Amino acid sequence: MCELYHYFMNFVIPLYAAQELDLIPLQLIILMLLVDWTPSVIWCFVLNLQIIKILKHRSVRGLSVVAFELDVVGYTIALAYCLHKGLPFSAYGELTFILIQAIILIAMIYYYSQPLGTKTWVRALLYCVLAPTILAGQIDPVLFEVLYAFQLAIFFFAKIAQIWNNFSNRSTGELSFLTCLMNFAGSMVRVFTSIQERAPRSVLLGAVIGISTTVTILIQMIMYQKPHAKAEKKIK
Repeated sequence: MCELYHYFMNFVIPLYAAQELDLIPLQLIILMLLVDWTPSVIWCFVLNLQIIKILKHRSVRGLSVVAFELDVVGYTIALAYCLHKGLPFSAYGELTFILIQAIILIAMIYYYSQPLGTKTWVRALLYCVLAPTILAGQIDPVLFEVLYAFQLAIFFFAKIAQIWNNFSNRSTGELSFLTCLMNFAGSMVRVFTSIQERAPRSVLLGAVIGISTTVTILIQMIMYQKPHAKAEKKIK
């Protein structure tokens, strides 16, 4: 995400220059730009489907509170890092919208999970206290780099928490299939663009982890929906 600015400066502009010299067809440049920005567009709207499903059923059954809390933490660190580096909005705009959706989503999970335990309230209050400080960049630069480096681990454990929750309940509850499918598609495209752009290994590793964990959740959705589908057929 944050690498989009560097990609534009080091890859897109040279492509346009080459196009003016008739070295690269304009259609190829447009295609590569579309492929690169596809995951950004997908992730800007991916959580909306989960929000809509919760509102429709008025339930958060099967959703891991810890998983969605970790997502909020991960997106907050990513956005704060981009702000701290002084990147233009075009380089991190998608993160802003994703974080807003993630906060709305966790607020809905809290609302439909009443009564909340003391630990949940403590985690929420701790985030409200620390998030503004992190977003303002008012922490030690070395600590900032460490937090950013832990991004992959945060998102990984968020997915593991949801996977374990699904396994324990033998159900995926109100988890949105389309949201997971779009996450999978976005990660697949990100792998392709990361290889093409020669992005840092951490970016490619993040996309690969995203694919493997999301595929696991999609498989769980298929596995745990079968008994329910058979039961409905018998009733009919």
